[in-house]
Amino acid sequence: MALAHRVLTIRRDPHSGEVLAHGGDPEAHSVLQRTGFVPVVRLHETYHRLPTGLDQAEETRLATRAVARLQAVGYDLGADPAFATERREPHYLTLGAQVANLATRIREAETTEEVSDALTELTATQDGILPALAEVLAATADFLHDLGYPADPHTASRLHYLADERLHVITSDLRHVRNDLADRQAAHPHRTPCPQEVAGDEREKSASCPCPAPARVPTTPSAPAAAPPAPAGRRR
Repeated sequence: MALAHRVLTIRRDPHSGEVLAHGGDPEAHSVLQRTGFVPVVRLHETYHRLPTGLDQAEETRLATRAVARLQAVGYDLGADPAFATERREPHYLTLGAQVANLATRIREAETTEEVSDALTELTATQDGILPALAEVLAATADFLHDLGYPADPHTASRLHYLADERLHVITSDLRHVRNDLADRQAAHPHRTPCPQEVAGDEREKSASCPCPAPARVPTTPSAPAAAPPAPAGRRR
């Protein structure tokens, strides 16, 4: 990550009076959003602001907390004196990071069973992540439906549609993949460690390890091609 992306400013804009945060990388943006800031996407930049309608004391509290959280994970902060603090607020592993860890498990998996287990966390009927997400969408829709703004019922209907139609398709497809992998019980051919030997029931004396030989990387661009290896006997 470029060093410039580890630098942020949190200041009160002299023209609008808003508390604005500029700079940072996606991790910093997540910290800001979890502290209450709202992302603002413009044509040439993206920054964050505090929600409208807060009194000055609450703005100072949130901005100071953002400074404490960002300093705790090593960001270089430029902040108004009113937001400066020596406090470092611990940064815990978020739910989103825990879910993203499933992708790491899948990228490192060597067998279909390992991937099936990871996908089960997403698709389990009672307590999987995707069914829980459907519950979140439905609960948000119910909250919005009678909130009172003219667009709220439309937004609520949209959320119900996303839960019932779009998310249902994703969940159904992933469950199919999960179940198929659970039945295969096979090792991934390109991730399983090479045994460097042939199968024990192989009868042909000319048999050798079926794994492809690793590609040779020349030490210099002009190095001549290596001579083919001498024929070797059968390896066990």
